[in-house]
Amino acid sequence: MNEEPDQVDIDDLKRLVLQILEDMKAQNVKTLDVRQLTDVTDLMIIASGTSDRHVKSMATRVRDGVRETARIRPIGVEGESEGDWVLIDLGDIVVHLMRPETREYYDLERLWNREVEELVRLNREQPD
Repeated sequence: MNEEPDQVDIDDLKRLVLQILEDMKAQNVKTLDVRQLTDVTDLMIIASGTSDRHVKSMATRVRDGVRETARIRPIGVEGESEGDWVLIDLGDIVVHLMRPETREYYDLERLWNREVEELVRLNREQPD
């Protein structure tokens, strides 16, 4: 694998992230395909940790794991010092690691659901 995130096979990167999260005992792990909803990323992986310490540990392991195994650096990491919600931007995949209360409050799964996908599709089909 190369240094550039966009040259890494997305399926390999997804499997790596999911394996790291499984090893770290992440809870309620979901993968959302958002290609039809946004041009920013292709997939979102959302997982919960049991505490801010657990969320921080998962974030560190994901960041280090993709660096060591896939030889890529995240484009950005946000929220790592707080541990309430850590976002790791891997280019084609954005990883959201959250405490359960934060995840419930922001409800990203609902935000990026099929109804939104249909609205985006309809909006893109309308002539300018």
